[in-house]
Amino acid sequence: MKTLASFLLLSAAAMAQTAIPIDLRCEYHQNPAAIGTRTPRFSWKLQPADETARGIRQTAYEIEVAAEDGRPLWQSGKVQAAATDQIAYAGVPLSSRARATWKVRVWDAADKASSWSPAASFAVGLLDPTDWQALWISAKDDASFTTRENVQNFVGDPERGVLTVTPAKHFRKGFEARAVKRATLHATALGVFTVEINGARVSDERLAPGWSAYQKRIHSRTWDVTSFVKDGDNAIGATLADGWYSGYVAYGLLTAQEGLVPGLNGRYYYGISPAVRVQLELELADGTKRHIITDTSWKCSTGPITESDILMGESYDARKEMPGWSKAGFDDSKWQDAVVKTGTDSAVEPHPGVPVRPIQEMPAKSVTEHKPGVFIFDLGQNISGVVRLKVKGKAGDKVTIRHAEMLHQDGRLSTENLRCARAVDTYTLKGDPAGETWTPEFTYHGFQYVELTGFPGTPDKDAVTGIVIHSDTPLHGSFESDEPMLNRLYQNMVWTQRANFFEMPTDCPQRDERMGWTGDAQIYVRAATYNADIASFYTKWLRDLNDDQWDYGAYPAYAPRPLARPNEHHAAGWMDAGVICPWTIWQVYGDTRVITEHWRKMNDFMDWRKLRDPELDGATDDCNFGDWLSLGDVKTPIPFIDLAYHAYCARLMAEMATAIGDAKRAAGYKAHADKVTASFRKLHLKPDGSLAVHNQSAYAMALFFGLIPEDRKTASAAHLAKLVKENGNRMTTGFLGTRPLLPALSAHGHHDLAGVLMLQREFPSWGYEVDNGATTIWERWNSYVKGKGVHTPEMNSFSHYAFGAVCEWMMGELAGIDRAAPGFDRVKIAPRPINGIRRASAAMMTRHGKLACAWRIENGVFHAEVTVPPNTTAEILLPVKGAVSESGKPAASAPGILKAEGERLSAGSGIYHFSAPL
Repeated sequence: MKTLASFLLLSAAAMAQTAIPIDLRCEYHQNPAAIGTRTPRFSWKLQPADETARGIRQTAYEIEVAAEDGRPLWQSGKVQAAATDQIAYAGVPLSSRARATWKVRVWDAADKASSWSPAASFAVGLLDPTDWQALWISAKDDASFTTRENVQNFVGDPERGVLTVTPAKHFRKGFEARAVKRATLHATALGVFTVEINGARVSDERLAPGWSAYQKRIHSRTWDVTSFVKDGDNAIGATLADGWYSGYVAYGLLTAQEGLVPGLNGRYYYGISPAVRVQLELELADGTKRHIITDTSWKCSTGPITESDILMGESYDARKEMPGWSKAGFDDSKWQDAVVKTGTDSAVEPHPGVPVRPIQEMPAKSVTEHKPGVFIFDLGQNISGVVRLKVKGKAGDKVTIRHAEMLHQDGRLSTENLRCARAVDTYTLKGDPAGETWTPEFTYHGFQYVELTGFPGTPDKDAVTGIVIHSDTPLHGSFESDEPMLNRLYQNMVWTQRANFFEMPTDCPQRDERMGWTGDAQIYVRAATYNADIASFYTKWLRDLNDDQWDYGAYPAYAPRPLARPNEHHAAGWMDAGVICPWTIWQVYGDTRVITEHWRKMNDFMDWRKLRDPELDGATDDCNFGDWLSLGDVKTPIPFIDLAYHAYCARLMAEMATAIGDAKRAAGYKAHADKVTASFRKLHLKPDGSLAVHNQSAYAMALFFGLIPEDRKTASAAHLAKLVKENGNRMTTGFLGTRPLLPALSAHGHHDLAGVLMLQREFPSWGYEVDNGATTIWERWNSYVKGKGVHTPEMNSFSHYAFGAVCEWMMGELAGIDRAAPGFDRVKIAPRPINGIRRASAAMMTRHGKLACAWRIENGVFHAEVTVPPNTTAEILLPVKGAVSESGKPAASAPGILKAEGERLSAGSGIYHFSAPL
């Protein structure tokens, strides 16, 4: 009876709650093992106790944070606020290694308290240089491990010399442990690494700790490895490869004539010898602590990974495996002593983003024998990652694995677009009669097709499996319609984003580049937020960007910035990522810390911009990237682009200044934006609304950036529409012009024309790519044409997300979901059908919960189901008049509707159904 009574009381309490806090996060992560700040931010979402409830909102919250021993660290008390995110810790000062649990409860609109949430946890990483006792260690004679290979066969340029390939190094140390209560591993590298304890790998992460501006900042990773350590004898081992630190990056094999220091030859931009730093911290049952650290007592050797490079690929000789090398008792008497690497004084701090890891497996769809002994596998999808090889043969058999995104007309791999990236993996068998399985560790490729040569016998399809690898940004978006082309296009966008959100927002995952190009990043960042949670990913990359800001104030063309080519210093539309990306992260996630963290450097950038163009004519000292890959005879001049972006960024700076309470700068930037805009109009805008630069990109940018006065917007938009129609309803825009093109048309009376462009199937168009077999977004509209083959190879990526920025329009205009206030505290739901589409739906996860809209047209009636996240209000505008709710009554009278002004509704959270005749 007592148990039943308790159950009934708990059930009644649950029913009395309107919402409970869920999905507790600290610094964007669930139960993070090492945060890099002493003032972490907390967040949660509200889950309605009744999924049919509407108008769920929070009026107050209370947070309690406690140390592991139960000591209270912070008790916020009841705070009268609706905030569920970006709530900064304000308790007892936290130090490195601090561990805590936290919980939250909330009050609803009726001032009813929820139950306390289940406790979440966080730990503070190593924040001070003195926290690291471990030394940087490296191989004694790194040069002795190096081999060289002539690469003229795949580069096709004898002046580029030879490829220098380097094996991975193994480091190990034995140790004894007794009564270990907790074991925490902190590790980092100048290079990339994995760690094993007692023969078991401690994490599935790849290419840790990632890439950064090594001269300023190095990231570390932390894991709880208590379960890996046993009583008695133990061993720890680390495998180290060159990675981005000393391996090939940024155009692979380059000559001095291309602006590099002679001898670098495409690698060693940060250093020659990679190094690793490992600190295993043991907390014993008696309260004492012991650290196992990298120092000269560690041993070093090469092993089966005979070549390892991110761009060039990896070679593995299974005959050289060292069974048990990371276990206790292994004989390392013939190994070298590790040496200490000195001269590295960059800050080491916990990685703020998500790890790179294997996400998905892709079985091969088919395998064909292209010619005797040459087998080509098709995964059916262009991905970033590696393959898992299954093979059986005799010792010494060598299987060569080549990768490509596309095939030539004759069925052979198309690898010319890889340029200097060899992208070849090899596996030498040890002759295990049971068969052998291998997956490369310290490389990755962009590919759909895999070629095997040297395979013993005839492989089945399961000999090759694609392993999808990228930064583990949680995917949460969806789009679906009654148009198969759009559905495939959306999937192409997501796959391209996945392939290129790889430690940084890269331009491409396949060729000798793979860098964080700033222009691509700012063009696509808003679209990216629809598809995945990129908050911590961009937190990390924006630090890279600001670390590598040029001393004179401009942001670079790419970040991290390993080299300084004379023609790639700064560029309009590229350098502006330093302002546009933080503004976008604030707008989507309500994150003002990202503004304050980089505020000084953003101001430095804007100050430099003012000084370089005092007359506000638009500057010309530019890399001349311009509207990259635009079509047509009329190009958009650099001064036009520069001045347009100058005005736009000044306006964004004013908004950010207001957000962080800097009223003086807000007023200053608003005045400056007005001044730059006035100069733009004087130079480029004519009385009839036409522009001196008469092309689609110029009008799209000017309208999207708000540079056209209200009394001439209609005329300017008409000029844009005319240009599109005169071109056969096709685009001429490049990277910079395509992102604003459809939004500019839809916002200024030409939504129908935007729809025509969206559904266009002729070149150039998104439909043209899909019809020609694209499974990702291409760098060029005609990167491949059926019946003709591959476009000119020197710059032809098949995984390049810039033109995928139209995802923003598909989600925000066609499906109709967007923010109406920073952080989605208010949301906008305004679906806008186009001719040719009878059904569309989209959803995304905001910081408050799911935002969605699904509409369809049946028998002349428009139907919509909309989902408003908890703790928000929605501005709903349907493309019909006289809408009714699911009850058949006027929509304005439906439960949850807060206000109605004509056809515009204001609604609280919940799921609503509306319909009306078209």
